[in-house]
Amino acid sequence: MPEAKKIWDGILTLVLAVALSLIVRTYLAEARWIPSTSMLPTLKVGDRLLIDKISMKFNGINHGDIIVFHAPPSSGMNEDMIKRVVGLPGDTVSIKKGTVYINGNPLDEPYELEKPKDDFKPFTVPGNSIFVMGDNRNNSFDSRFWGVVPEELIIGRALACYYPFSNAAIFKIQGSLKPAS
Repeated sequence: MPEAKKIWDGILTLVLAVALSLIVRTYLAEARWIPSTSMLPTLKVGDRLLIDKISMKFNGINHGDIIVFHAPPSSGMNEDMIKRVVGLPGDTVSIKKGTVYINGNPLDEPYELEKPKDDFKPFTVPGNSIFVMGDNRNNSFDSRFWGVVPEELIIGRALACYYPFSNAAIFKIQGSLKPAS
């Protein structure tokens, strides 16, 4: 009988471990990797990220957050995407002569690889949507091309880069993107 109990305990432990990992991945956090150069220099191809799925439900989405989301149908893409939140509902986003403006104020973007080459006419972000851009402005397929991301498509916020260790970082959550002073 003790042998059968050991087997039963092992099976129960395995089932509980799988159930717990599914709960964590579905509702709390998950790991993701970076497949493209659209977020350079902040994120590099192959970086591994921890995505927080719960804090934005309490703290909302902020300017400057790096988020993972299901590609909107208007993008024509099937993969999930990762970009930076530039505009929130009601914000007017524009680009003039290489500078991004939110509500008429230029943004201070220390992470930017190079200035955007193309202008973008003022666009007001509708309710329950966000406007996203890659940090590598001239090599990013983002809201400038396919429009806004409906909030229900957001999977989570990038919390930290954990691999490779040389790129390890914890990302600021509360609005790291601000108009220049």
